[in-house]
Amino acid sequence: MQRKAYVPGIALLAALVAGCTGGSGTTDTPDDSKPGETTVAAPPGKYRTLPEPCGSVGRGRLKDMLPGAEELTPEQQDQTYQGRADATYNGDRRVGCHWKVESADATRHLFVGFERVVSYDRAVSDDDRAQEVYAKKVAAANIEKTVDPRDELGTNSTKSPSGTATPAKPPTGTPAENPAGSPARTPGGTPGGTPGGTPPQSGPQTQIPEDGLEPRLLEGLGDSAYLDDRLAAAGSTSQSRTVTVVFRTSNVIVTVEYAEQPALAAAVPDSRNMQDNARALARKLSEQIDE
Repeated sequence: MQRKAYVPGIALLAALVAGCTGGSGTTDTPDDSKPGETTVAAPPGKYRTLPEPCGSVGRGRLKDMLPGAEELTPEQQDQTYQGRADATYNGDRRVGCHWKVESADATRHLFVGFERVVSYDRAVSDDDRAQEVYAKKVAAANIEKTVDPRDELGTNSTKSPSGTATPAKPPTGTPAENPAGSPARTPGGTPGGTPGGTPPQSGPQTQIPEDGLEPRLLEGLGDSAYLDDRLAAAGSTSQSRTVTVVFRTSNVIVTVEYAEQPALAAAVPDSRNMQDNARALARKLSEQIDE
């Protein structure tokens, strides 16, 4: 009987080849991935850092917005114009600075704040997240959707969701909105209400301007902007006015808050002058950020 040849080397090679090609094995591709499916990260925001807040306002503008400091000693003036920075644990995310001057006619306060918004959702861009944060600020301030006719790109109209323009509402407090005998409208949008529609509080109620300078959206400032103007009684001595301008540019939101409380009980801060000053500062800050 003829015996078959036996070659150990060939048998071992065949066993090794079978072991490498058989079985489930492991790969770098997840088992639950779908063919052709890819995840695209949203683009990051334009800004990675924030300006130094106390150095963002020039001394000349501070003198215009905070008169009375010239009565102080040179050392006191330097300290006043330097401002007081907010305490922060992350200067790349949120910073702010305060200035305050007390003079014979009034006490004035200025605040400038910068917030850099970062999205932690790969599918949502920093800009989109910043727009969400800005929209919440608009809603919280109960801003009427009227555009300031004095702005370069604005018209005195209200934009509908489709983008078409419709006639603007009469300024708050005019006979068209407040017939004789009806209660004056408050920032909450309801008679006797308060911002956000909460029940009225005891004591003096906040009022808004009635001369066409009511809170409104602004055009030509950043990607989106609004102005808020509130006149509130400050005890039994005088009334205080606070004008706030907020604008968003890419993933940064900037806030300018300008307040004045006269020393005399009969005095009322001038709304137009305060609004013009706050808007001028906001435009300057917008230019600085884009430099």
